Amino acid sequence: MIIFPAIDIMGGKPVRLYKGEFSTAQRVAEDALETARQFQKAGAEWIHMVDLDGSLKKERVNTDVFLSVAQNTDLKVEVGGGIRTLDDIEFYVTHGVERVILGSVALKNPQLVREAVNLFTGEKIVVGIDAKHGYAAAEGWTESSDVYFTELAKQMEDIGIKTIIYTDISKDGTLSGPNIKQLTELNNAVSCNVVASGGVTDLNDIIALRNEGLYGAICGKSIYSGTLELRDAIEVCK
Repeated sequence: MIIFPAIDIMGGKPVRLYKGEFSTAQRVAEDALETARQFQKAGAEWIHMVDLDGSLKKERVNTDVFLSVAQNTDLKVEVGGGIRTLDDIEFYVTHGVERVILGSVALKNPQLVREAVNLFTGEKIVVGIDAKHGYAAAEGWTESSDVYFTELAKQMEDIGIKTIIYTDISKDGTLSGPNIKQLTELNNAVSCNVVASGGVTDLNDIIALRNEGLYGAICGKSIYSGTLELRDAIEVCK
């Protein structure tokens, strides 16, 4: 299982949120590049980065931060937040970003996802499904829908998506453990790689996710708060 240490960016700085509420933003480090370098030293091969300002403004905002990490570390970078057009995707893909995460557009404009997969392949395009009570949410988690998360996942699989990041919003930033039940439901519903996001607290959570056969786990607050040692998490997943 791949461990994806996470850096969420607001105002150019690394922050973490509680249950997706932007008003709860708390700075967790001074510099994204230096933080990414520390992740690399701990053995990480990937890094998960989110443009929180972009999610709200529906456009790329903190682009320079992501490109700096992509160009000045050996980490494979995946980026989400504010990506709404094929031009946005092309910009990142041609500037060293390994994967582009489509969230709100997967729910609201699946045709764009289809076009993106056709142009850039299902390896470059990842879909992030964020859900409240099992139903997909959009626009920085400020909008809800009546689309059940596995239904959306199956639509994305049919389009050609290979990897899905699933976030239970009620777990995000809470250090209360991942939603194993929903993650297992998703893993059984599609053949896509499933990445767990939200709620990871400690090594026991990592082991539980690994034992469920998931493709990956995103770890943010647990690393910054010290309840999870990144190096240990990577080691148990080898």
